[in-house]
Amino acid sequence: MACQHTAMRSTQRDGTARSVLERAFAILGAYGPADRKLTLAEMTRRTGIPKATVHRMVGELIELGVLEGERGVYRIGMRMFELGQLVPLQRDLRNAALPFMEDLFEATHETVHLAVLDGTDVLYIDKISGHRRVAAGSRVGGRLPAHCTAVGKAMLAVSPPGVLDALLAAGLAPRTSFTVISPGVLRRHLATVARVGVAYEREESDLGVTCVASPVYGSGHDVVAAISVTGPVGRLRPERYAAAVHLAALALSRLLGSPSATQAASGSRPAARPRREARARNGTNG
Repeated sequence: MACQHTAMRSTQRDGTARSVLERAFAILGAYGPADRKLTLAEMTRRTGIPKATVHRMVGELIELGVLEGERGVYRIGMRMFELGQLVPLQRDLRNAALPFMEDLFEATHETVHLAVLDGTDVLYIDKISGHRRVAAGSRVGGRLPAHCTAVGKAMLAVSPPGVLDALLAAGLAPRTSFTVISPGVLRRHLATVARVGVAYEREESDLGVTCVASPVYGSGHDVVAAISVTGPVGRLRPERYAAAVHLAALALSRLLGSPSATQAASGSRPAARPRREARARNGTNG
């Protein structure tokens, strides 16, 4: 009974129905992609939680290693990085995909992405880019709207109908003047993607960026991810690498146990080559 009473006080201390856990996640969620550090004032403003509560909870999060910092300026702690590496989807899928991503990078010397579909967004879980990276919006752990990325369209095209219906119900917000915002046009595009197994993006998520992607299937033939090659419009011709991206996706699907990919790929995959160019995990969309 005492524990129940304590929990009740914890949810009502700020005059809201938020639990302690909800407030802690709100503080962590205040960090955006461009935020290396935040002040207490910024956390308070972004979360709507009283400053005294933020101050108290930040102190507890620091003790747990979830946040780091001092003198009113704080960053995400290493404990969060450690926990993130334990996510099975990210760890297992990334490990399986890495050789195929490296093959694509060696063949193209352009940015290679691995992404999954999460609601109406794509979530980038891995990325390889070299010296010729393009400055744009994607990053490992970052999100973009699925309808304006090649990886998103590759997955939407072969997802259950309810997935696309939910996305259309949420609305097709434009990111550039090239973003497809007509439900009918998007449906036609996705029908083509489903037929040929390859999706394209041409400056739909970021100006100056183009991309080609193909879906990756799991053991139940459900789409689990998409792999892509991305580069600047003046340098990359996405059609040139469509076959390579499609083959890499088929081979990865085969490794993951997809029955149809096993038949389609026929066991073929270009042999992995040694990496000869510096590579990094940050920089462009796909």
